[in-house]
Amino acid sequence: MIALRSGAGLEPAEVRDLKLQATTQIKAALIAAGYPEKADPKRANLWGVFAVLMVFALGATALYGPMASMLVEMFPTNVRYTALSLPYNIGTGWFGGLLPAISFSMVAGSGDIYFGLWYPVIIGSLAVVVALIFLKDHTGRDLDTIPDDE
Repeated sequence: MIALRSGAGLEPAEVRDLKLQATTQIKAALIAAGYPEKADPKRANLWGVFAVLMVFALGATALYGPMASMLVEMFPTNVRYTALSLPYNIGTGWFGGLLPAISFSMVAGSGDIYFGLWYPVIIGSLAVVVALIFLKDHTGRDLDTIPDDE
């Protein structure tokens, strides 16, 4: 365990010394724990990383292609793109765009590095529940209107 005193109230030169002391102790602790001083590019499994990224790319294309056409067909043609783009951009912009900041603040507040994973799990679960409740099948429907009972 590395214990350092607070830098509050110290002169700038003392803060620099405290930072140097912390850096030295952290590096020594990492080396003692068996971590290498620098990453070895020769040990990186580039083909494995590429394969994992291709799996993610395949999953994204399998999801977003059908999703776009399904979402567009949920609305009548006269309001289609406004009705789709507003909720889509709110969802991806606010809920997805703020994911790193919210997850980080959850981790920082709790002290548990895995606590931030609850945000995407909960938001994703809510999205599934909302989709199951409100998503209707519009097969064979006139594209210019949506019946009032939907």
